[in-house]
This record gives sequence, structure tokens and C-alpha cells, in this order.
Amino acid sequence: MRMYEDLFLFRWEELPSVTEKFPGTGGFIRRQPEDFRVTELPSYLPQGSGSHTYVRVRKRVLATRDLVTALLHQGLREQEIGVAGLKDKFAVTEQWLSVPNRHAEALAALEQLPGVSILEVSRHKNKLGIGHLRGNRFRIVIRDAEAGAAQRAAAVLAHLKRTGVPNYFGPQRFGRYGTNALDGLRLLRGERVPGGRQLKRFFLSALQSLIFNALLARRITRGLFDRVVVGDWARKHLTGGTFLVEDESEAARAQALEISATLPLYGRRVRLSTGEAGSLEGRVLERYSLSWQDFGNRRGDRRLSRLSLGEVELGGSDEALILTFTLPKGAYATTLLREVMKTAVDEPQLVSQESNA
Repeated sequence: MRMYEDLFLFRWEELPSVTEKFPGTGGFIRRQPEDFRVTELPSYLPQGSGSHTYVRVRKRVLATRDLVTALLHQGLREQEIGVAGLKDKFAVTEQWLSVPNRHAEALAALEQLPGVSILEVSRHKNKLGIGHLRGNRFRIVIRDAEAGAAQRAAAVLAHLKRTGVPNYFGPQRFGRYGTNALDGLRLLRGERVPGGRQLKRFFLSALQSLIFNALLARRITRGLFDRVVVGDWARKHLTGGTFLVEDESEAARAQALEISATLPLYGRRVRLSTGEAGSLEGRVLERYSLSWQDFGNRRGDRRLSRLSLGEVELGGSDEALILTFTLPKGAYATTLLREVMKTAVDEPQLVSQESNA
């Protein structure tokens, strides 16, 4: 029997794929930073005037946090620095940041970091906030794929266009060693965990995310990925409206990818599922010896169980297959790449409990 705490380590192999009958491309990503390009798609562009200076930067082999730290060293306070989202480190990425106008000169420090270029500077009336983005555009190179990789990728993508993509939280959410959710559990227990307030909030978010992944995995193994059941809180893909499923007549809309079930990121503001959906979710919480009340200090939210896949461009060759696609905010490119490649994309370097002690 697995140790209880092992349940809280992220492992790709415990999360079922929805394209298992299709062979994958194999291969590798991130052989070089330029193989993984991410461009942030903002919710709005700066209007050219206002109290905050906006800067669009390109960075290479740096995390968003590295940019924030550079600004902190210039005397800014954490709450004065605005970012819409966190971007991958081993990649080439573009994103916006903001600072109050009185600190605009501090932005020059960003270009002192190796691999950072300032692409655009403007102004806006408000600070850039977390979530102020529509999504991200990805250009991923898969190297050393198997023979026939392009045809395999095309078949997987065609299937996902019909069924949707599992909206799993990817390994980046759980840290280099896949242990962030375990640290979140320790915080719930009242144990001491190293790190500041912001990092501890991130650990608790990772715990919410791990439970979400487990809920989604259970639905997939029970054939409910492209369905809704009584008691689900479903969301319309086109408008974002959420409603309670009260009878089985919504099944057709789910299979047409017009609506999908949402699953809880448990917290005090989350409306609980009822009926069959509530029973499914309750059994997952029991497996982890948790209850929704354990998350009373978290605000909570509901997250779509699957993503509607937009246009994907396939190019390159089997030796260097290129995928270009767009995902909404909060979605992980690794969840799509895993379906295409059938490999443990960006699997954390899991460590033993002894080395965690």
C-alpha cells in the first residue's frame, strides 16, 4: 500500500489520457530554449496614458519571478509590480509587466539581465493584475520524434478537436520535485513549512490543483470526460455561463462540446455538486482523507474539466515537428503535448520521503 503522503506527489502516470488508443509521436521538447516559445495574449493593451508604466519584454531561460526580483532590488515593493501570469523558465517567452510611473526608470534594470529585451513601453490607468490575459500562444518543437510523427500528431489532434482536451494542471504547478501539494497538506495540518506568505499560498493552491486532477482522472476512467451528470455545475464554452445540471437532457450538448462539467478548486465560495456528481467528488476527497471544509480559508473556484481546442498548426518534420496553438489562461501546454507525444512531458524529479524529511 502506498504511503498516505505519496498520494500528494504529482505523477503523470496516475492521470489517464483521453487518446490512449492513438500512438504518440515520442520525442523530446526543450532541447534548447527556442524550442518552447510562449507569447502572452493580453486581455487589453495599454491605452498610452495613465498612472502605470507597462513594458512588454522577451526573456530567455528566466522565470517571471526573476524579473520581479530584479525590480525589487531597485526598491519597488512586491505589491507595486504587476504581472498577468507566470511564464516558463526554460523557454523564450514574451509578457507584459507594470510598475507605477514614479518607478519607470527601474525598468531599465530588466535589460541588465542576460536574455531579456524590452520590446515595448506604454502607460495605462491601472496596475496589471494576475489573470489580465486571454491566454497564451505556443510554438513548440518536438525533436527526435518517431517515424510518422506528423500523421500521428494529426490523428490525435483531430480526436481532441471533437472531444476536448483534459484541463489538467501540469507539472509546473507542483514544483521541480512534485511536492508542492504535499507542502500544502502540511500547512493544512498546522505544520511548519519553509517559505514566505506568497509561497505558502502557492502550496495551498497546488493542493487544490492536485485534488482537481484526481477528480478529473476519476471522471475519465468512468467514461464521463465528454459528458455531464445530474448534480454537475456545467459551463457553456461560448459564453462562460454556469448552471446546475438537473436532468440527463444536457448530455447531447456535452457530447457536442457546447458545455462541459466544471470541477471544484475547493474553497468557501465554491458551490458543491449534488447528485451523482457530488458522490463522485466525495469519494475522491475520502481517498485523500480530506473534506471541503478543510479549505475554508481558501476562496475557491470552479474550473472547466476540458478545453475546446482551437486551430493547431503542424509543421516541420519527424526530426523536428512544430506545433503552434493557443490555449486560454490557466491551461497548460504540457497537457496537450502529453496527449500528442505519449510521454511524461516535464515530469518532476520525484524524491523519496527520506530526502524530504
